[in-house]
Amino acid sequence: MAENKQITPAGLNGLSCEDFTRIVGPVFEHSPWIAEAAWAKRPFAALENLHRALCEVVEKSGEEKQLALIRAHPDLVGRAARAGALTRESAGEQAGAGLNSLSPDEIALFQKQNAAYQERFGFPFVICARLNKKEAILDGFERRLKNSRAREIKTALEEIFKIAELRLKDSIAN
Repeated sequence: MAENKQITPAGLNGLSCEDFTRIVGPVFEHSPWIAEAAWAKRPFAALENLHRALCEVVEKSGEEKQLALIRAHPDLVGRAARAGALTRESAGEQAGAGLNSLSPDEIALFQKQNAAYQERFGFPFVICARLNKKEAILDGFERRLKNSRAREIKTALEEIFKIAELRLKDSIAN
């Protein structure tokens, strides 16, 4: 997404819905519908306003769409990561957290935790990998597996909002 870094929030305001969605859509994993809905909330004075509008779209979208957004995220160190099938953004974020250089035992532990989390909540464990390293992520699994499903949906969305904010900062000049 860095190729868009020259565009500003003001520049985004003048784009068609299609172009806006092409640029902003990837900040939410496989969920361009969020950018498409936020386009109508223009103009955006600053990056923070754009981020807030995107998050409001998610907050008001209802549980079904929120769960679809959470489920659009890959498992950490999951099948997609091992197959090289992650989005460029997710691959970089997981690598930055050190998840691309795990031992076989660590990979097995992540797989075990992913399975336990998925079984308990019905969606993948989402954490802002760029703000955490593997130890903190593993601690997060332990801590969050004790949460209620409602609490975990809220937590996953909060983490997704952090991911989106960092991706926006990477791709849009402020």
